[in-house]
Amino acid sequence: MSETSPILSLPYIQPSQAQKHVTHNEALRQLDAIVQLSVISADLTAPPPTPDEGDRYIVAAAATETWTGEDNAVAVWADESWTFHTPLAGWRADIQGSGAVLRFDGSGWATPDIGPLQNIDRMGVNTTADDTNRLSVTSQATLLNHAGNGHQLKLNKNVQADTASLLFQTGFSGRAEMGTAGNDDFAIKVSANGALFNTAIVADAVDGAVRFPQGKCYFDEVFIADDAAYGFDIPFSDPARIMMWLSLDVTGQYHLFSVTGPLTGASNFAAMFNSPSGSLNFLTGALDGTTGPDDAISISIDTTGAAPRMYLENRLGSDRTFTMSTLGK
Repeated sequence: MSETSPILSLPYIQPSQAQKHVTHNEALRQLDAIVQLSVISADLTAPPPTPDEGDRYIVAAAATETWTGEDNAVAVWADESWTFHTPLAGWRADIQGSGAVLRFDGSGWATPDIGPLQNIDRMGVNTTADDTNRLSVTSQATLLNHAGNGHQLKLNKNVQADTASLLFQTGFSGRAEMGTAGNDDFAIKVSANGALFNTAIVADAVDGAVRFPQGKCYFDEVFIADDAAYGFDIPFSDPARIMMWLSLDVTGQYHLFSVTGPLTGASNFAAMFNSPSGSLNFLTGALDGTTGPDDAISISIDTTGAAPRMYLENRLGSDRTFTMSTLGK
């Protein structure tokens, strides 16, 4: 029969052994030292000058004095002397004060690797997460850094009618929101009370046109082939005052025209323009690309539909890209 246990080397009481309490007490002493292992420090290479009964340390590398040759051992001060326990691979120790955990890998003590976290229910960083905010962070700043050349923050929604947005709050009450809410147009909304939101900017998902629903502004860059027309709903009330800046990418010429009063008839147009490559015409009704005169740009407002609609017709003889800026109220 072996004299010690195979794992912790606890001494066995032998048959016909005298003073069995000595062996028994030695086993209890070893259990007391290494079970629920918690040490004061793992950084000392020499014993502290005035240890208390039961103090435990992990002896650091290159130990000196009475710890010489006991690197990585668990040193215990008991009965006015140091006893040493040789760790086995897999032993773990809690560092008092810091709460750090060390693991003995067979050759040294190190912070154990943390495996990948997958499918965890929630995570709170310096705060408590809940069923709605499953990832919650309380911090002065949050850094999402690149790995490689860039970094993307992705907000995915299930269907077009759902919401994917960033909400900015004051006292946990919404004050500004940006994203795609209820459709795929990108919008920026603001609120003074968290209940009523006003849409400040909308970028159309189809053509990229930018609208200012509250400020009555409209910016758009459109490609219009020769003998073709482009139309858009006027995002302003009727009657209205409209001012538009129109520029061409090829000629670099600028055209300024305005509409005042009810959106009816060419008589409401007033214009100043410089167009040596053609003329600017003001018409009424829908334009289809061949409505106005050749070698010209024609602009029209059609009020026959549910909403007033503005048309721009290109008959300059070549494909053109137009940049339009529209202001109104």
